[in-house]
Order: sequence, then structure tokens, then C-alpha cells
Amino acid sequence: MTRTSRGYIARRRKKKTLSNSRGGPSRLIRTMTQQEIKALSSSDRDRNRQKRDFRSLWITRINSVIRQSWVYYSYSRLIHDLYKRQLLFNRKILAQIAIANKNSLYVISNEILKSEVNWEESAGVI
Repeated sequence: MTRTSRGYIARRRKKKTLSNSRGGPSRLIRTMTQQEIKALSSSDRDRNRQKRDFRSLWITRINSVIRQSWVYYSYSRLIHDLYKRQLLFNRKILAQIAIANKNSLYVISNEILKSEVNWEESAGVI
């Protein structure tokens, strides 16, 4: 029996999911599609992972700069006081401020501390 050439339909299907890997996933259509499905699920998972990693990086940067400063402050207390005073700084912006200009982060934290002391004095807490 002679061999038949598959024609343009098989070529078109193969070109649609052409993969840049070695072995079966670059030659066999079924493993090509499996590889493509796996790659799509991995990319979705890793996008969410990337957001998580960046948030932890920003938190680490802010915390390290705050602990180096002369102000007695912790990261969690700074974030709590920022929310309490309704200052709209997210962690990404605070991390950029911490890297670019540490003094401005010191000024922000000192102003929060001063306003906290003034509020406690006016409320009669101290």
C-alpha cells in the first residue's frame, strides 16, 4: 500500500499550535496541544504568583528602611497608622520612596508619630 500525503488540513492544524520545544511536543499534534494547555495554565498561575512575590518584596524593602531609621517604628505599625490617618500610600509607592529617598520616608513616619502624640495629648490619653 502506498503512503498518502496528508494534505493542507493537517499542515494547517500543526501550524496553528506549533510549539518551540524539543521532541514530541514539536512534532506530534496531540502532545503539542497538551503542551499548550499546560503552558497556558502555568502562565495563569505564575501571573498570580508574580503579584504575590512583588507585594512581599515591597514589604521587605519598606521594613528594612524603617528598621534602619532612627524612628522607633515597625512596618505593621506604620501601615496601620497610614490607614488610620487615611493617607493614600500603597506599598508599591512606599517601596519606591524608600529606595529613591529614605529621608522622605523618615519625614512621613515622623509626621505620623508627631500627629499621634498631638492627638493623644488633646484627647487626654497621656
